[in-house]
Amino acid sequence: MSYGWHEPQGTGGDRNRGTLVVGLFLVLLGVFFLASEQFGTDFGRYGWPIFVIVPGVFLLLMGLAIPHEGGLGAAIPGGIITMVGLVLAFQDATGAYASWAYAWALVAPGSVGVTLVLWGLLHRRWDIFDSGLRSAAMGLGLFIGFGLFFENVLSIDGGDSNTVLHNALPLMAVGLGVVIVLWNLFPSRPQSGQGPTP
Repeated sequence: MSYGWHEPQGTGGDRNRGTLVVGLFLVLLGVFFLASEQFGTDFGRYGWPIFVIVPGVFLLLMGLAIPHEGGLGAAIPGGIITMVGLVLAFQDATGAYASWAYAWALVAPGSVGVTLVLWGLLHRRWDIFDSGLRSAAMGLGLFIGFGLFFENVLSIDGGDSNTVLHNALPLMAVGLGVVIVLWNLFPSRPQSGQGPTP
C-alpha cells in the first residue's frame, strides 16, 4: 500500500511540456545574447519596446505549450504584454503616442481574444476558439471605431492628416465591415458538442 502523494493523471506530461518550452527559450536567449556580445550588436538601436515584446512572447509560448486550461494563465498575460510591446514599437516608430486613446482596445479585449483563438486552435478547443474570435473581433471593432472618432473627427494627432492611422483606419473599417457581412451570409454551424474535450 502506498501512502505517497500521486499526481493526477495527465498532468506530468503537461508540466514536462511547459518546462521544455522554458528550457528551450532560455537556451535560445543565452545563445542570442552570447552571439550579440561576440559581434558587438547594440539592440537598443532597434527600439526599446523589444524588451517588452520578448518577455511577452516567452509567456505566450509557454502558455500555448500547456494543453490544459491552466496554460491560459500564462498565455493571456503573455499575449497582453506582447501586444503592449507591439503598440509601443509602432508608436516609437511613428511618434503616434496619442493613439493610446483607442489602442487600449487592441490590448484588451483584442490580445486576449487572439490568445484564446491561438490556444483553442492549437488544442482543438473550439468553444474557447469561438469565444476568442468574438473577443478579438470586439477589440478590433472598438479600435477602429474609437480610432475613427479620435483620429478622423477630433484629430488628436494635432491635425496632421498624413499620419498612417488617419489614412489606414477608414480602410480597416471597410475591410472589417466586408468580413462581417460575408460572415453573416453563411449559415452558422450548430452549437452542440461545444463542451470540453477530454
